Amino acid sequence: MAFNKNYSKPSRPGRPGKTQKKDSRFVKDEGRYSKGSVKDKKTEKPFEKKRPFEKAAPYEAGKPKNMFKADFRQEEDDDDNINLIEGRNPVLEALKSGREIDKIFVQKGVGEGSIRQIIAIAREKKILIKEVDKAKLDGLSRTRNHQGVIASAALYKYYEVDDILQAAREKGEDPFIVILDEITDNNNLGSVIRTAEAAGVHGIIIPKRRAVGLTPAVAKISAGAIEYVPVAKVTNLNHTIEYLKKEGLWIAGAEMGGEPYYGKDMTGPVALVIGSEGEGLGRLIKENCDYLVSIPMKGKISSLNAAVSAAIILFEIQKQRANR
Repeated sequence: MAFNKNYSKPSRPGRPGKTQKKDSRFVKDEGRYSKGSVKDKKTEKPFEKKRPFEKAAPYEAGKPKNMFKADFRQEEDDDDNINLIEGRNPVLEALKSGREIDKIFVQKGVGEGSIRQIIAIAREKKILIKEVDKAKLDGLSRTRNHQGVIASAALYKYYEVDDILQAAREKGEDPFIVILDEITDNNNLGSVIRTAEAAGVHGIIIPKRRAVGLTPAVAKISAGAIEYVPVAKVTNLNHTIEYLKKEGLWIAGAEMGGEPYYGKDMTGPVALVIGSEGEGLGRLIKENCDYLVSIPMKGKISSLNAAVSAAIILFEIQKQRANR
């Protein structure tokens, strides 16, 4: 991930600490979002005011969607094999998650370990199992690493931004979101999805253009995490960021020149923006962030790849949220 060392931090103050007042953003009359009262404190941290959690108009046109109501539309750049799940762990997690699976191809003579578990679950769910030669699987595979099993499933689901926010509210948690700015590499997206699931992220937002989507290769690299982390695909990231701000989130951008990530309070509702390795964050995206955080580098290499950078900062946020 490239960083601009000459970038100066925006004048907007960073994400605040906790306040003395009851946090009204998650408190409604019926108590649905209530997190309980917040203890009074004698002193406040700098930049103490929190962004008000006002309810903005539903994002994009149309009615608000129910939680995790999926958009099954296939993107124009997807191909005919987008519905193939390859590899033992991805197929197993797809079965466990309740993903709609049409049939499963299993290599002849391979029936040990997790393959046996896959077959057992598939039979229980009355899913068609086809035993085929390795050559058949090799012909179907796009990842060239099918591990003896490929499942034919419904297209990967894309969600709405409101679905992700609703998921956090249903859990009574501050929204924790990842925004990816023009990540075009399957390995990076798959790894970020896997890390996000482990760190407790509520969802990921990616742009429709100049970015990789939910391909079979991404699913394979995510090791099954793609079945549990909702991904929203939006037309304009800057408009989405503005919407998230209205919904009470603070936007943190990962970029050289920002404050060390471990010294920034990121315990509240937050969206972390990760840019591409070659370009970093786009200029407008960077200007739209509330604050920037960086990973101090001690060696001769000046940057880490996008997935590694995301992992480091996401688990710092997870640690802060657990200790607050």
